Amino acid sequence: MSPIDDPLTSAPPAEVPLKNAPLVRVIAQIRFPEILAVENREFVAPFQEAIRKTYPVLRSERTQNVLLGPNGITQPKPHTAWRFSDADENWRVSLAPDFLALETTKYTNRSDFFRRLASVVEALNQHVDPKLVDRLGVRYIDRITGEALDDIARLVRPEVRGIIGAIASQHAVQALSESLFEVKDARFLARWGQLPANATIDPAAIEPAKEKSWILDLDMFTTTRMPCVADDIVARAQQFAERIYTMFRWAVTDDFLRHYGGTP
Repeated sequence: MSPIDDPLTSAPPAEVPLKNAPLVRVIAQIRFPEILAVENREFVAPFQEAIRKTYPVLRSERTQNVLLGPNGITQPKPHTAWRFSDADENWRVSLAPDFLALETTKYTNRSDFFRRLASVVEALNQHVDPKLVDRLGVRYIDRITGEALDDIARLVRPEVRGIIGAIASQHAVQALSESLFEVKDARFLARWGQLPANATIDPAAIEPAKEKSWILDLDMFTTTRMPCVADDIVARAQQFAERIYTMFRWAVTDDFLRHYGGTP
């Protein structure tokens, strides 16, 4: 059992590298007041040049967000999102009129991820120059599949697995839990549970698996407005990652760490 008393306040534990980590995606996103010029290819070209050595593949797409507000569902005007990827398309930078995101399906370690984030935020400041950040968020998504699902009771805490692992769970098609926590001037959204094959709770971030799976989706964010200063943004995002890792280590057992190639 994890020695962490309160994952939302306890000091972050030392990282335990996992050779076969079930981490399927990591995302950092910065949202800022809309900059209409980002729609224009000529405006975005200098930003592309600043990151093109690392992210040489460019694709554009039209995005359509659906907003639910006091007046019902609204559909704002579609925006252009510029997607810059590495050659293997394991890493992607997304730039739209109101956000920048860095995401990967091949996460190696925290220092590498935030070094990359610092680089793209510096390029954002130099070539797009948003003055303010409206929202900053970091998200880690793990997925357990295959034989490990049958051993879930040994791999994760009872508070987290819920009915999964109990005898009755053999009849469960889907079993999900969602909790939203206040952490100082930030919030922490934790979702976990079992999904059936070919299902997802977020098509943009969690691709459907061909078999049933158990997910651990941890997302920490703040909507407190701040100046768009690269060092401050990266430092805050790193704090979020540390808190997410603390929650992760609270949620899983030492057997989980060993199962995925770690040494507790």
